[in-house]
Amino acid sequence: MKFFDVDGALYKFMSRLLDMLKLNILWIIFSLPIVTCGAATVAAFKVTLRMVDDTEGYVARQFIEAFKENWKQGIPLGLLALLGSYVVYLDFELARVTEADSAWFFAFGILMIFLLVMGFIYAFPLSARYENTLTGTIKNSIAIASRYFVRTIFLVVVLIVEYIIFMFNTTTMFFGILIGPACFMLTISGFAIYFFREIEKEPGAVIENSKEEEES
Repeated sequence: MKFFDVDGALYKFMSRLLDMLKLNILWIIFSLPIVTCGAATVAAFKVTLRMVDDTEGYVARQFIEAFKENWKQGIPLGLLALLGSYVVYLDFELARVTEADSAWFFAFGILMIFLLVMGFIYAFPLSARYENTLTGTIKNSIAIASRYFVRTIFLVVVLIVEYIIFMFNTTTMFFGILIGPACFMLTISGFAIYFFREIEKEPGAVIENSKEEEES
């Protein structure tokens, strides 16, 4: 039956699932020093952006090459994202334990979450695809998130739904550990690559130099 053939749907699904598992394991291993999690995330996005186009090739080799290529910008990008996340965590912890009115803490926390989403949701795929400065990458992420605001909100909703599914029970949590982060990055890549290509088609559009063009 064609369903079970090499070109069949089952084979393609299992092959992609295996690639996601490999990518997730690599991302976890290369993120273990914590300070390198940004570079590992950029490298993972390099692979997932190609997965969207079905041109990823050898996952491990592409991931390692992308890690070596992007560690200088990936590390500070990741540290900034971690710092912002830690500020949000501290804020909500203060809101939980404070005896005073916690409304201001909650308001500040929500504002910080909004800024983190705007500044970083496309920053890692941008860094994986284009040459740019750290500040330029974050500014472009904010610009894209603002331009495609409704679709970005929809993307966030999709990510939340994926998270809820992975956290549903112990079985789904197991799969979440195995492929969860890679799934989140693949989802973001599916939205991001569409936005990038729409902008690239515009006359005079500039998102710095495409790394894909340099490699071709």
